[in-house]
Amino acid sequence: MKRRVVITGIGALSPIGNDAATTYENALKGVNGIDYITRLDMTDFSVKIAGELKDFDIEDYLPKKEARKMDRFTQYAVVAAREALTDSKLEISDDNSDRVGVWVGSGIGGMESFENAYDQMLKRGPNRISPFFVPMLIPDMASGQISIDLSAKGPNGCTVTACATGTNSIGDAYRIIQYGDADAMIAGGAEAPITKMGIAGFIANKALSTNNNPDEACRPFQEGRDGFIMGEGAGVVVLEELEHALNRGAHIYAEVVGYGNNGDAHHITAPAPEGEGGVRTMNMALKDAGITADQVQYLNAHGTSTPIGDLYETKAIKTVFGDAAKNLKVSSTKSMTGHMLGATGAIEAILTALAIKNGKVPPTINQHAPDAECDLDYIPNEAIELDIDYALSNSLGFGGHNAVLVLKKYQA
Repeated sequence: MKRRVVITGIGALSPIGNDAATTYENALKGVNGIDYITRLDMTDFSVKIAGELKDFDIEDYLPKKEARKMDRFTQYAVVAAREALTDSKLEISDDNSDRVGVWVGSGIGGMESFENAYDQMLKRGPNRISPFFVPMLIPDMASGQISIDLSAKGPNGCTVTACATGTNSIGDAYRIIQYGDADAMIAGGAEAPITKMGIAGFIANKALSTNNNPDEACRPFQEGRDGFIMGEGAGVVVLEELEHALNRGAHIYAEVVGYGNNGDAHHITAPAPEGEGGVRTMNMALKDAGITADQVQYLNAHGTSTPIGDLYETKAIKTVFGDAAKNLKVSSTKSMTGHMLGATGAIEAILTALAIKNGKVPPTINQHAPDAECDLDYIPNEAIELDIDYALSNSLGFGGHNAVLVLKKYQA
């Protein structure tokens, strides 16, 4: 029998909140976290907007000396992990540290550190590169630093699957607990891609919107959408084996009951025709959960605001859900946060878990000009109340990486 796995702690940094509670509250309010980029001079760039964190200072959380040894994405991960662990009230000690693991991924890793180091080398020569450069750059350092910070000595790793990273990381951690290799896992994703090379690269492959009006540029499933908006942040959850959680009286947000993970085998950036890969992944996750599609009330969509991506995801949902698709509530919270790449799936899993727990579902904002081919109920502009037994969270990444989680309202 599979070991049951529940979510007992959540932590988040996002463009709409510097903790999980604020992120969820602002998502319910339809707060737009996208604005003009402040950290960079965007004069020569066709894209001027992104979802930056607001009023965030790492020195409020970490000593300056320690923070300087971490890339921004790792800083975000450590802050979100601390929040998640505190929220869970799980105490890590010498007695249990080897049964608590960390699995936090990043789609890109330390791009900002790479750019800064390269500039330094050009200006001052190779001998002036910091000895912390490589540890700041590599994507696994979020997991490494979290394990050091929290003394978690169990299974430790890093999933790198582009936009599916956060979802894959939670799913992979879920499997680790199911298999009995850990009793608890600190899992999620982190990303800090708002850099000159990050923006320039996504402009070059025509993935980003060039509509520089922050109030309307991110419009998933709408007519006229022209690309995604970059975001940044981190989402981390504490997963626990059910009996382990119950024995210590833990608060439970939701149960993880299904996970699907596969590849399109089609194209490095474009989704498979008609969303075929997403269809297989959703079906895989539903099968793992032991349920049928008509038992699902809510789906947090990948919904990036790209023309082909939103269309194919809509088609994939219709294929999987059939007649039940017309009753399914779907929303893209990226309409508020932007696309946080490796962090986005984890943030969306957190928002989905909170929607299940509280019976309130965030909307998709900027729903004013419907696309005739995207005709599901995307919860336009205003949150709704909804009793949710089961929910899906979709992530579909570059490289054809697809990941889907099934979350369930916890029942003893």
